[in-house]
Amino acid sequence: MVDTTAGPIAPRRRTSFPFWAQVLAGLALGLILGGIARAFDLGWLTETLTQIGSIFVSLLRVTVVPLIFTAIVASIANLRQVRNAARLAGQTLLWFMITSLIAVVIGIVLGLVTNPGANSGLTPEGASYEGGSGSWLDFLSGLVPANIFGLTADTSVGDDGASTSLNFSVLQLVVIAAVIGIAALKVGEKAEPFLEFNRSALEIVQKVLWWIIRLAPLGTLGLIGKAVATYGWDLLGPLTVFTIDVYVGCAIVLFGVYAVLARVHGLSASKFFSGAWPAIQLAFVSRSSVGTMPLTRQVTIRNLGVPESYASFAVPFGATTKMDGCAAIYPALAAITVAQIFGIPLGVKEYLLIAFVSVIGSAATAGLTGAIVMLTLTLSTLGLPLEGVGLLIAIDPILDMMRTATNVAGQALVPTLVAKREGILDEAAYNAPRVDLVNEPEPERAEQPVPA
Repeated sequence: MVDTTAGPIAPRRRTSFPFWAQVLAGLALGLILGGIARAFDLGWLTETLTQIGSIFVSLLRVTVVPLIFTAIVASIANLRQVRNAARLAGQTLLWFMITSLIAVVIGIVLGLVTNPGANSGLTPEGASYEGGSGSWLDFLSGLVPANIFGLTADTSVGDDGASTSLNFSVLQLVVIAAVIGIAALKVGEKAEPFLEFNRSALEIVQKVLWWIIRLAPLGTLGLIGKAVATYGWDLLGPLTVFTIDVYVGCAIVLFGVYAVLARVHGLSASKFFSGAWPAIQLAFVSRSSVGTMPLTRQVTIRNLGVPESYASFAVPFGATTKMDGCAAIYPALAAITVAQIFGIPLGVKEYLLIAFVSVIGSAATAGLTGAIVMLTLTLSTLGLPLEGVGLLIAIDPILDMMRTATNVAGQALVPTLVAKREGILDEAAYNAPRVDLVNEPEPERAEQPVPA
């Protein structure tokens, strides 16, 4: 006979290894395995680490296309009764530019104080670069979608024959989704079945995304292990001062400027970093703002309290145009370094051009990828020799880790600041104790109303 007089049995709380600790463990193990592979020249271990990291980034990138499309369409549908949607977009772009300007000034000051080119000992002899260069017309071509999915095909010919790979432009996806979302609003009631299907698809994509994020510790192991095994620190050599400048400049922006901006807006800087840290650390090891974008969006909504309807627009937009590390600090320091190596003096006019290109140029290269494009655009605008790129490109993977972490932190900060300024930030969620993003069930949180 079953005793029914006793009260309900409380569910036993599942204990697990915290997710952040799992990621740190993966990072530490990756450093160890990468060091072993490099020290003993274990090609099979390096290849294994490379494949683990590549598979994880590929899985993240798979979710980017459906997530951007469904999230932006849903966000536009949710803003149908909001009068200040255009104001939110304008404020977002304005703060992108403000923070980029601060970052480029820091980069210029560091370059003038440390003289990284003069202290490098490098000479123009042997400098070569055969790649392309950035163009101000790339912005327009990047806006116009080549097809409905914003896909492009690259064909390369190697020893094993020709191979074709598909790439996508995040900016083109944003444009396509925004146009379709606005069109759905204009159609009205007839578009409701499509919007309902889109909302269901968004829920499914987010569930798949969290399954992939559970693999982040393993992906971190592969990515950082591959970086150590492949690059090590042997490439720094003469560019030690330049490398230190990039890391110091990014650290000043990341932990100094961003912290001050949060405090000025009445927000706890420690809460911002604890909330955004999962995306920041993934960006550091993956070196991909686009690959990190799904996680950046999740931490911005859940940890930082930004309304989902606004974050679904601002974070993808920031992933293409908000690059304080790659498009502000790095090109400023690189331009000064190249000018000093080639013995070309820079004046006030040139420094103003560096600031202009850094603030506006990230949008001009939004349809492209990589800081190299931004660097070539800066050098071309200043009239500096593109051969200087060849001197810096060898250590780019080492620099890209810190640059990308800074990019992603800014992509999470700006929507938070704008939401706070517009009175739509869920400060209870922002100040709440942090929970394990993966192992804890996601709480139901009502969307903060956006005042008309």
